Amino acid sequence: MSSPYLDFDRSTWARLRAATPLTLSETDLVQLQGLNERVSLAEVETVYLPLSRLLNLHVAATQTLHKATDTFLGSLPRLTPYVIGVAGSVAVGKSTFARILQALLSRWPDHPRVDLVTTDGFLFPNAVLEARHILSRKGFPESYDVRRLVEFMAAVKAADTAVHAPVYSHQRYDIVPGEFQVVDRPDIVIVEGLTVLQTGESRAVPPPRGAEPVRARVFVSDFFDFSIYVDAEEAIIERWYVDRFLTLRETVFRDPASYFHRYAALDDGAAVATAREIWSTINGVNLRENIMPTRERARLVLEKRADHAVGRIRLRKM
Repeated sequence: MSSPYLDFDRSTWARLRAATPLTLSETDLVQLQGLNERVSLAEVETVYLPLSRLLNLHVAATQTLHKATDTFLGSLPRLTPYVIGVAGSVAVGKSTFARILQALLSRWPDHPRVDLVTTDGFLFPNAVLEARHILSRKGFPESYDVRRLVEFMAAVKAADTAVHAPVYSHQRYDIVPGEFQVVDRPDIVIVEGLTVLQTGESRAVPPPRGAEPVRARVFVSDFFDFSIYVDAEEAIIERWYVDRFLTLRETVFRDPASYFHRYAALDDGAAVATAREIWSTINGVNLRENIMPTRERARLVLEKRADHAVGRIRLRKM
């Protein structure tokens, strides 16, 4: 059976950059990178710039289609944000990837307004998770307010007015009451999260006159114009997760206000054992059961090596 994807190695993919200029500096990259992940300018040139060019072409083509529809309907042109979904495991580096992609896309002259929204803000508050006895399953599909996320995505696509996304604090490990990110009709929206390629909430659809009511499945990904899955072997991701846990133990966890402050006093052996236990009982399970099965729904899959560099790129055929 033939693959639905086109496969590229690094050198072949890099040539697709064409004349796309490098618009980021070393200083920019330092500000965009996450814990325990260092992305070089060479990596940006090899992997990110060809992708930036591809997405720029897709955005332009989609805008042209919208204009054609407006012309057909005789309506005034209206901006419809181009939405990119970014999925992948905890600790795989998707947040760093999304921030760098946002920075690159915002430097294209035709779509300078690029917003980045993480689905962490659509997790249920801890009080709700505790009441449902699923706090230990935070990040699993049932821990998200999917209905609210779907409604947010629909409002973003409608582009009638500014939309507000809840804000999540990793330090507090909870939603921040009263804080919101304002998404006000940007050119592009990047939506980053663990399960953004999964199914969404069932929504009622008005039936035809005289017909029985029906239920339609609405997916968060139904609102995506392009989707990306950041991938790596599970053993590699687990190692990255343990390394990140050790770094957090020496930094964020030392803050008494941190939800995980209790881990700051662990010695190296206990910290590694704790991180591996969390991975084996929570994050690894979520990856295998809920995140990895959505990989083949992505338009683009970036497979990372143990050194964090992307070694293989798979682009779904049209």
